[in-house]
Amino acid sequence: MYIFYIGVLVLMLVSPMSALAQCDDPSQRDGSESGLECAQLEPITIFGRAQTARDVAGGASVVTPDDLEEFETTDVVRALRRVPGVSLQIEDGWALRPNISIRGTATERSSRITLMEDSVLIAPAPYAASSAYYFPTFGRIHSVEVLKGPASITQGPSTVGGAINMTSTPIPQRNRGFIQGEIGSETTWRVHGWYGGGSERARFMVETHQWRSDGFQEIDRSNAKTGLDKRDYLAKLSFSSDPAARLYQQFDIKLQYSDENSQQSYLGLVDADFARNGLRRYGASLVDEMQNEHDQVVLTWRLETQTGSGLTITGYSNNTERAWYKTEGMDLDGSDDPQSFQRTSWSHIITAVNRGESLGDFTATELQAILDGADTPAGSIQLRNNSREYYSRGIQMMFDTTISSGSAFHNLQAGLRYHEDQEDRLQRNDNYQQLNGQLTLNEMGLEGNAGNRVQDASAWAAYVYDRIEWDSWTLTPGLRYENIDLSRIRWNTGSDDPASRDPDNYRDSRENKVDIWLPGMGALYELNPTTRIVAGIHKGFSTPTNAPGVDPEESINYELGVRHDSGRSSLEALFFFNDYENLVGVCTNSSGGDCNPGDAFNGDGVHIPGLEFTYSIAFESQSGWEVPIQVVYTWMKAEFQTSFDSDFFGNVNKGDPVPYVPENQLWASLGAIKGPWSFHLSGNYVGAVCTEASCGRYEKTESALLFDFSTHYRINDSWELYAVAENLTDEIYIAARDPYGARPNKPRTFMLGAKFGF
Repeated sequence: MYIFYIGVLVLMLVSPMSALAQCDDPSQRDGSESGLECAQLEPITIFGRAQTARDVAGGASVVTPDDLEEFETTDVVRALRRVPGVSLQIEDGWALRPNISIRGTATERSSRITLMEDSVLIAPAPYAASSAYYFPTFGRIHSVEVLKGPASITQGPSTVGGAINMTSTPIPQRNRGFIQGEIGSETTWRVHGWYGGGSERARFMVETHQWRSDGFQEIDRSNAKTGLDKRDYLAKLSFSSDPAARLYQQFDIKLQYSDENSQQSYLGLVDADFARNGLRRYGASLVDEMQNEHDQVVLTWRLETQTGSGLTITGYSNNTERAWYKTEGMDLDGSDDPQSFQRTSWSHIITAVNRGESLGDFTATELQAILDGADTPAGSIQLRNNSREYYSRGIQMMFDTTISSGSAFHNLQAGLRYHEDQEDRLQRNDNYQQLNGQLTLNEMGLEGNAGNRVQDASAWAAYVYDRIEWDSWTLTPGLRYENIDLSRIRWNTGSDDPASRDPDNYRDSRENKVDIWLPGMGALYELNPTTRIVAGIHKGFSTPTNAPGVDPEESINYELGVRHDSGRSSLEALFFFNDYENLVGVCTNSSGGDCNPGDAFNGDGVHIPGLEFTYSIAFESQSGWEVPIQVVYTWMKAEFQTSFDSDFFGNVNKGDPVPYVPENQLWASLGAIKGPWSFHLSGNYVGAVCTEASCGRYEKTESALLFDFSTHYRINDSWELYAVAENLTDEIYIAARDPYGARPNKPRTFMLGAKFGF
C-alpha cells in the first residue's frame, strides 16, 4: 500500500502541472449566493459520468446540498427519509451509528449495503466485519447518492439492496471560506467551517465540524450526560495539469480524522416504564460510554485524454479504534469473578418483566426492582469493554471511455479493486453490583475474557458496465466479480492469560472462500420527451460470513417503473421484487437474538415486493411566493417463504414478516420561498414494524407521525440566519426494541444558527 502512495507522489512531481480548470457549483451548502466553485472535470460519481439520478437505468436517488440545507440536516436518518425504498432503525436518536436498509435488507448496522464516502468504502471492515460502528460525521457531508437497481453492481461488495455514497465538501476555486454556528436544546452546540482556495498551480481546503450535546435522556439517580462530543477534521489538496494538454492529469489528496465520546447505551426500557417516561434510562447504564477514533488517507490520480477516455487510480487507508463500555446483563446469583460470569442478557430480563414471568429465582416484580435500583448480589452486573481495532485499505482503478458504433453510443466503464481489512477484538468483562442505587465495581476482568479474536479479509473485485444509447433506448448491461478470502481465529478466554495469542493455544479457526459472478441489466425507454420506462434485473449478493453451514446471502432482484418530467413537476413510480435465495441473519449485540455475537444463521427464502413513489412540483403564486411540494412513499411487504426455528430469527412460520421492514413509509414537505425568507415543513409517517418474526406482544415498534419545521432569513450575500424545530409535536414512541428493551426517538428539539460565507 505505501509503495503505491510513494509511486503516485513521484508521478505527480514529474507530471506537468500548470493551471487548475474550475467550474461553478451553485448548490454548495455555504450560505453564499454564488456558491462554491469546483474542479472543471465533471466528477465521476456512483451514478456514472455526467449522469443524474434521473438518467440511471435503475433505481437511483440523490439528496442534494439544497435538500440538506432546508433543515440544516446533521442526521443521516432524517436525510434518507427523502429516499424511497430506504428504511431505518432508530437506536440513539442522533444517528451516530445508523441502521440503514435498502429495499428490505437487514438493518443491522447498515451491514448489508455498500457504504462509501467519496466513492471509497467507509465501513470499518466492509468484508471481515461489515457492521458500520463508524459513520462519517453527517453535518459535514455535501450530498448523498443512493443506487438501488442493476447499476449498483458497479459498487460492492453488497449489491442486494444497493449502495450509498456520501460526498464531502469540494475544494473551492478561489480563496473562500464558510463558518456556521448553532445552539439548541439540551445544551447542544455545533460549529462547522472550512476555508480553501490556493494558487493557479494547486488548490487546498481545510474543514472542521465540532458537535456537542448534554443529551436528551435522564439516568436514574444521576445528573450524568447522555449526549455526545464529536470532533472531525478534514484536509484536501488538488494538483492538475494544463487542461489543454494532450493528457490531462489531476492528483488529489484527502486526509480526515475524527474522534467521538458519547454516553450511549444498549439498555432500553420495560414497556410500562416507557409509557411513564420514554426518555428514562436505568441506573445500570450510568457508566455506559462509547469512545472511538477514525482516520483516513485517500490518494487519487485522474488521467484523461482529449477524446474523453480516462483512468482513475485511488489508494485508500482507513483505521478505526473503538471502545464501547456498556452494561451487558446479569448473573442472577452473583459471580465470584468476571471469568466465571453466567450472563443473562438485559433483553431477557426486560422481556420477563414485560410478560410478568419469573427468571431463575427472581419474580418479575423483583427484576423490576433491580431495574429501579434495588441492591443486587456481589458481581451480579456485567459491564463489557467492547474494544476493537479495524483497518480497511486498498487500491482501486476505474477506466471509462466513450465509443460510437453505428447509431449506438457506448459509455463504457470498467473497474478493478484489491482490498484487505481486519477486525481485532480484545474485549474485557468487569463485575459490578448495585448498592443503594449506585453501581459499585467488584472486580475488573482480564483483558480478552470477553472475546479475543481476529477476523481478516482480502478481496479482488472487478466489474464492467456499458451504457448503450441507441435511438429511444438506453441499455446498461453489467457484470461484477468478487473473489473473497475470509479467515477468523479465536483464542481461549478462560486461561490465566486470556489476552495471550499463542498460535498453539487457540479456541478455533475458520476460513471461507467465495468466488461469485453477479450479472445485471438495466433499460430506459423514452416514450416521449417527458416520459421514460425503467426496467432492470440483477443478481444480489452480500458480504459472506465465517459461520459454518451458513450459505451466502444471494437474491435475484427485479424492477419496473416510469419516470415523468414536465416543466416544474416530476414523478417516479418503481415496482421492485427482491427474491432472496437465502436471507442471512448475523448476530451482533445491536441486533439482538438469542445467540452469540459473530454467529450467523440461514433465513432461507424471502420475498420482498415493493413500490417506490416520488412526486415533486413547484408553484409560483401571484404574490411572488415559490411553493415547492414533495411526496415520497414506500410500500414493502417482506415475508419468509419457509418455516424453521432459529436462535436468531426465532420460531418462523411461512408468511411471517421479516423484522424491521416497515410496510408503509411516507415523507412529504411543503415550502414557501420569497426574497430573503424561506420556510419548510416536513411530515414523516413511519409504520410499526415487527422486531421478531413471530410479531407477538412486546415484539413490535409503534407507528409515528413526526413533523420538522425550519425558517431561513438571508441578511445579505454573506450572512444567513435560521431556526429549526425537529419533532415539532414532541411525539415520543417506541422506535426500536433492540438491543435491550424499548428505545425512544429524539424528542422535540430547537436549534438557532447563523452562517457566514466570505
